[in-house]
Amino acid sequence: MEQKIKCNVVRNLCKISENTRGYTVEANLVSWNDAAPKLDIRQWSPDHIPCKGVTLTEAEGMLLYTALKDYFKKEECEV
Repeated sequence: MEQKIKCNVVRNLCKISENTRGYTVEANLVSWNDAAPKLDIRQWSPDHIPCKGVTLTEAEGMLLYTALKDYFKKEECEV
């Protein structure tokens, strides 16, 4: 029997982009199957059904934040 996956957006952090068909890429805190919320970056359909994306733990999110902060800091110096 196929088990249905439960998805609850606990907090919207930001909408990153939206295409002409209404699909958005968003960063959210999402609880999957009633588990603790995790950082989630993914595409959502116009009726807010989750599509492809990535879910990160808090530690993974902090590593990504640090890497992006370092990357953009270096890019600013080169411009």
